[in-house]
Amino acid sequence: MTRYVFITGGVVSSLGKGLLSAALGALLQARGYSVRLRKLDPYLNVDPGTMSPYQHGEVYVTDDGAETDLDLGHYERFTGVSARRSDNVTSGQVYWDIINKERRGDFLGGTVQVIPHVTDAIKAFALAESDGIDFMLCEIGGTVGDIEALPFFEAIRQMDVDLGRGRAIFVHLTLVPYVAAAGELKTKPTQHSVKELRSIGIQPDVLVCRSEREIPESERRKIALFCNVPQSAVVPALDVSSIYEVPISYHHRGLDAEVLRAFEIDDAPAPDLGVWTDILERLHNPEGQVTIAVVGKYTELQDAYKSLNEALAHGGIANRVKLKLVWIESEVFEAEDAAQRLEDVHGILIPGGFGQRGAEGKIAAARFARERNVPYFGICFGMQMAVVEAARNLAGIDGATSSEFGDSDQAVVGLLTEWATDAGVELRSEDTDKGGTMRLGAYPCALKVGSRVHAVYDQADTIWERHRHRYEVNVRYREALEEAGLVFSGMSPDGRLPEIVEISDHPWFIGVQFHPELKSKPFDPHPLFASFVKACLEQSRLV
Repeated sequence: MTRYVFITGGVVSSLGKGLLSAALGALLQARGYSVRLRKLDPYLNVDPGTMSPYQHGEVYVTDDGAETDLDLGHYERFTGVSARRSDNVTSGQVYWDIINKERRGDFLGGTVQVIPHVTDAIKAFALAESDGIDFMLCEIGGTVGDIEALPFFEAIRQMDVDLGRGRAIFVHLTLVPYVAAAGELKTKPTQHSVKELRSIGIQPDVLVCRSEREIPESERRKIALFCNVPQSAVVPALDVSSIYEVPISYHHRGLDAEVLRAFEIDDAPAPDLGVWTDILERLHNPEGQVTIAVVGKYTELQDAYKSLNEALAHGGIANRVKLKLVWIESEVFEAEDAAQRLEDVHGILIPGGFGQRGAEGKIAAARFARERNVPYFGICFGMQMAVVEAARNLAGIDGATSSEFGDSDQAVVGLLTEWATDAGVELRSEDTDKGGTMRLGAYPCALKVGSRVHAVYDQADTIWERHRHRYEVNVRYREALEEAGLVFSGMSPDGRLPEIVEISDHPWFIGVQFHPELKSKPFDPHPLFASFVKACLEQSRLV
C-alpha cells in the first residue's frame, strides 16, 4: 500500500521545498522504507528545456531523456532513486495532452473543464507507477495562492478523499520571518498561508517553518493553536552550513517522526543515519584545500550549475578536501590574458552551455590548461571548445570552429542530425523545434583500453552517461586530431560519435560530451569528479 506525502509551500518561493522533499525521502529510506519523489509544476511550459537558466536554474536530465526541474536532481542525490520522465509534470504537459484528446474527439462531445478533466489528469500522474512503493512524495511547485497552481491543489485535495484515511498527508513549508526593527519573529505570515490552504480544503498535518532564528516554544505553541496542528508538528527549519546537513537536522527536529505519527505508524524502525554522519564528518574535517576555476556563461546564478556544483562537492568529499570554487565569466578572457585569472588555480573546469557568447574565452582557458599542465575537465560544450583549441593550435587547422557559431569550412564541431536510440533512428535539422529535440538521456560509451578514463571508470569497457546537446565533435577530424596528440578515448558503440577525449601526456586533461554531474551523489561520488579533484589536490602540492 503506497502512502502519499504532498508537500506544499507558502508565503514566498525559494524556501526549500525541493530539499525538504529530498531530505524527508532520505529519512524514510533510513528507516527502511522505499520511496519515490515527484514534482508537479504549475507553469505552462511543457518542460524547462527551452527556459533560460536565469529563469529556472539548470535543466535536470533523466536516464530516459526527460528535461525536468532541478529539484529532481536533489531527489536523486539524496535518495539514489533514479528519476524518470513520469516524475515531473507541468501544466503545459497536462493541457497539451487534454487538448490533443479533445481534438481527436476522445471526450465524445462533452465540455472539457478544469474539474474534472484537468484534475483527473493530475491525479493520474500522481498515482502512476506507484506499485511496490511505501511512500510517494509529491512536491507542488509554486506557492499557495498562485492562480496557476489551483488545479494542482484541488487535485491533491481530491486525492486525500479518494485514497481514504491513513493514505495521504500534507506537509506545508512556510516562513517565520524575523523583523529586526521589532526584534521579533512573526508568525502571522504562516497563519495566513495556512488559512489560504484551508480555504481550498486542505488542512496541513505537519508545518515546517523556515527561520533565520530559533523559534521559541511559545511561538511554536501559537502557530500550532492558530493553524490547527499539534505543537510537535510545528517543525523548525533553520539554515545549515551544507545541504547535506539537512536530513540530520530535520531528524533532530522530529520531521520524520511527525510524518509517521500523521500516518499513525508507531512501529517504524529507528533510522540508520550512518551514511549522512560520515558525509558530514568528511565535510567538516577536510585535510586540505584546492582551488578550482569554473569558466562558464551563467556564473551570476549558481542554480544554473546546481548539479555541477554538487558533483564537485562530492569530489571533495571523496578526497576529504575543501573546495574553493572561483566562478569566472568566460567573456573576460576575450579582453584579457587568461593567465591573469588562472595563474593560482589548481584545476580548470568548463561546463556545458549554448551559443557563441564567451566561446573564445573558453577556448583560451582550455589552451591555458593544456600548455600549463593544469588539470582540465571539459563537460559537453567544454569538451567541444577543448577540441576546437586542439584543432587550431595542435593540428594546425586554421579556422577550426563549431557550426553552432555559423557556417564554416572547418567545423570540427557540427550539428548532430542523426543518431540511434532504442526506439530507432532520431533525425534533426536546423529547422527542428527547439523543445525536447536534443540528444537526451543515457547512452552507452565504449572506453579505450589503457586510457586514463578506462582507469578512472575502474577498467569498465562500457559506461552509460546522460546527454543533453545538439552538437557533436565531427568524427572526420579524429585522425588529424589524434596525430596531434588528442586521444579519442570514448566513442559511441558504432564508432560514429566521439564521447570522450583526453591528452595522455598531461597530468589530467579530459573532455566528455555527456553530463557526469547528473549521476553524482554525496555517498557515491562520480568517478570523474573524484579523479579530477584528486588531480587538483596533487597539483596544489606542486605549486
